[in-house]
Amino acid sequence: MNIVVCIRLDANGEPNPFDACAYEAALGMPCATVTLLSMGPASAHDPLQALTRRGAARAVLLSDRAFAGSDTLATARVLHAAIQRLSPDLILCGRQTLIGDTAQTGPMLAALAGYSLITNAMSIEPPEADRITCTTREEGTQTVALPALITVERINTLRLPRLRSRMGEIEVWTQQTLGLDPASCGLAGSPTRVLKTFENQSGRRKCRFISRAELAQTVAISLERYQKNATQPVIGTERLAHVCIVGKAPADYAKAVSNHVTVLPFESPAELAARILALSPDAVLWASDARSKRLAATVAAMLGLGLCADCTQLAVENDTLMMYRPALSGTTVAKIKSTTRPAMATVRTAAPETPDVVVGIGYGVRDELDRVRALADELGAATVATRKMVDNGYLPYEMQLGLTGRSLHPPVYVAVGISGAIHHVVGMQNAGTVIAINPDREAPIFEYADFGITEPF
Repeated sequence: MNIVVCIRLDANGEPNPFDACAYEAALGMPCATVTLLSMGPASAHDPLQALTRRGAARAVLLSDRAFAGSDTLATARVLHAAIQRLSPDLILCGRQTLIGDTAQTGPMLAALAGYSLITNAMSIEPPEADRITCTTREEGTQTVALPALITVERINTLRLPRLRSRMGEIEVWTQQTLGLDPASCGLAGSPTRVLKTFENQSGRRKCRFISRAELAQTVAISLERYQKNATQPVIGTERLAHVCIVGKAPADYAKAVSNHVTVLPFESPAELAARILALSPDAVLWASDARSKRLAATVAAMLGLGLCADCTQLAVENDTLMMYRPALSGTTVAKIKSTTRPAMATVRTAAPETPDVVVGIGYGVRDELDRVRALADELGAATVATRKMVDNGYLPYEMQLGLTGRSLHPPVYVAVGISGAIHHVVGMQNAGTVIAINPDREAPIFEYADFGITEPF
């Protein structure tokens, strides 16, 4: 079986952690020949070739100034041109990168290549005949026909190179090698444009310190307040003539920018694409669950439309939808517009099963898990974990909240023993009320909390 692993390298030549997991998954496949495929500057040549020592037969670097500034769709087009030359049976890539964290490129590539698609894989079974089966994070077990593309969660650890292993061959393919029209890639071929970036202050709150004895009452009051004052996206003065939403979850966002909202049912990508073309709305909004993200990216690739991911606010300026989303691990907010119409965006929505109260378990209480679970039971809360708790084996990856886990937006989030690293904060910063329990009064988590408790847990 020929497998291509799409892998992105950071400025230090290290692979994106999700892509590293995809690489390890490929190496674990029986009778597999693995090729690494990466798009980047010439400086990525040596680090990419060095990665072949882990087990890949060869590597291909897509490098050309014409590729600079590519958004997710333009990147998918470049990767697709390479996939046409490589003709793999299976493509593996990480769920997302830590820089863009859009989770769009994989589904877009699958749509362009005509491959079956499974996203958010937690495990991958060896292929049988012409089919492959995965267990996914949100959607259970799925089986699709080969050739297929699978996006992988952070499910394993990439092996180290063997002592005497040798590097595989590497080729550099340019825009001319791939026969790509310069207008289809790079900035010229990117339908989404970043207009402005600024520091993200949206998650910061003014913390008031309370006693441990006040916790239960504070949770109860916060829940009551949340029900009365459910937040909605800010409504501006300008409106779009017509906005479509897929499913009902993005309704508040749509109503914030238009008085004419059409709800589309969940259908196949082809059926949704046909509906969108027939209705010709100004914008199409999708929720942030796995199915919606996958459909949005697939339809965007089919229609050649720009797609902005994980928007937290929308506005209208001069009859154009302005989309605001966190970037760079949540430290920055980007203001983005689409050069194509309808504009398309996934918007940050709460999962239907989001509980009213969630208790986050941090490394600071790693030795007191029974007491934390008792607190969760007392509050009627679900529990989640920080990455450090997962990486050190205290709690399973399924519980991880944050940039490399999942995001939740509960009415009340109680952070116990959590320092407040930005990678975790991005997963909970849109909670209604945040209560932090940490004996260190200077812990960064209190910058993102409404209430703080410093008594030892």
